[in-house]
Amino acid sequence: MIAHSSGKSSSPATPRRRWRIVLPAVMAVLLLAAFGLYRLANARTFQLAGQLTARVETSEKVVALTFDDGPDEHTQEILDVLRKEKVRATFFVVGSHLQARPQDGRALVTAGHELANHTYTHRRMVFVAPGTVADEIERTDALIRAAGQRGTVYFRPPTGKKLLTLPLYLADHDRHTVMWDIEPDSGRTPTPAELVTEVRAQARPGSIILLHPWYASGANTRAAIGQLIAALRGDGYRFVTVSELLG
Repeated sequence: MIAHSSGKSSSPATPRRRWRIVLPAVMAVLLLAAFGLYRLANARTFQLAGQLTARVETSEKVVALTFDDGPDEHTQEILDVLRKEKVRATFFVVGSHLQARPQDGRALVTAGHELANHTYTHRRMVFVAPGTVADEIERTDALIRAAGQRGTVYFRPPTGKKLLTLPLYLADHDRHTVMWDIEPDSGRTPTPAELVTEVRAQARPGSIILLHPWYASGANTRAAIGQLIAALRGDGYRFVTVSELLG
């Protein structure tokens, strides 16, 4: 006699059931990939290709003051403070602003400051075409040269963001990305005293300090520049341009 099993055989999973199992795993992988790309695009000390510096390793108590964006109508105010304090700085200028105010670029160079490239439109340089990268950088380079800047023109991506296309262009053209290790006024508006206190607490030999002194929103930063210079000098620091720091 042939025995017959009374148990029921399990039926294969339906497409809907399979998706209920697979979809969470797919979503988790996509979220991890997105998070990884976000971290990579915003990394302050790493990019996929080309040379990048966020701080210089040195035992000498030197720091570089760098100013992003601009120029605008506040250029002379900033120049006056730096002239009074006998400090030279590096200005990462936006090409469209420099084109609108070429006299400011010439004034900065004449005063001994250094112009560097912060793209033409200040757009975020991720998921952009190679032609866009070239246009943003090369148009600004031409304006910086027209202002009288000689020697190396350093580059800083807007908001520090970079992923693949931008680093590949920079590597192919032997360009040096300069980031920062101190940014007291990025995305917020500290009082002058708070700004000075924060920078003093974070400053180390070879630090690159990022400030945003332009526009109406930069009033506190402009007011803090002289105080910051005096405070860091009191701590034994002296000020150099990015070229001098990297050189």
